[in-house]
Amino acid sequence: MPIMTLVERNKFLEEPGILLRIGVIRDDGSPLVTPIWFLYEAGSVYFTPRAQSDWFQSLRRDPRICLCIDEQALPYRKVVVEGSAELIHDLGSDDEWRDLYRKIAGRYVPEDAAEAYVQNTIDQERALYRVVFDGSTVRTWRMPLDDEPETGIWHERYYAAGTHYADLSQ
Repeated sequence: MPIMTLVERNKFLEEPGILLRIGVIRDDGSPLVTPIWFLYEAGSVYFTPRAQSDWFQSLRRDPRICLCIDEQALPYRKVVVEGSAELIHDLGSDDEWRDLYRKIAGRYVPEDAAEAYVQNTIDQERALYRVVFDGSTVRTWRMPLDDEPETGIWHERYYAAGTHYADLSQ
């Protein structure tokens, strides 16, 4: 399966409306995956848990994360990041980074609605985290484009020996 170029990846991550699914580890060791809003800037993903969210409590205890950012329409672009979330601003300092939160909200709703959302939830404390791509494991892929071999739909390791695509991919 083709990987995205750095330009393709950055363009995809900057597109509005795409959700991030964050995977964290609960106290009992079980996984928790939550779809959330995010912002990608300068090689980092920023996101904002509310004070009462389960995944925030999990991050406080263990900052290891897995992020999945993907789309359901062709060309099925996907970015998976495994790393560690860094707390940039803890609860109670929302005013220091509210403009960044406006940018996050603006990726998902029209500008006037984003400002209304920020104002309507201004009394709900949030923290600000980021995951820096440098130092994290970042994998990308997408479906083959028109001029690329159709055998690129999966990684070669998935094709059973002697099958049609296995033969074509050799």
